[in-house]
Amino acid sequence: MGFRGSSSGSSAPKGKTPPPDDTRQEAAYLKALGEKQTPVSIKLMDGEVVRGWIEYYDRRMVRLTRDGAPNLFIFKHDISYIAEDAASKPRSDKSTGNGDAPVRRK
Repeated sequence: MGFRGSSSGSSAPKGKTPPPDDTRQEAAYLKALGEKQTPVSIKLMDGEVVRGWIEYYDRRMVRLTRDGAPNLFIFKHDISYIAEDAASKPRSDKSTGNGDAPVRRK
């Protein structure tokens, strides 16, 4: 008969394509971080962590702008991860601090 019931040893379902290697979300995320001037921490492959906000990015590098320190051009292959700094407020936020919750100390 036909090939309908034969098993070829492959466990992958037929007709499904694998997920794409690039979802194109990296550029959108970096653009959003740059437009909002969101403070970020960038952990480098050697373990060093640098902080600032992303001013510019392209296919191969990111420009990290820092207050009180030189700006950095960092190659993407040297970046372990980028995380938004929760402790810092966005640079465009001009809050006076009156609405902040009190700090609890142990």
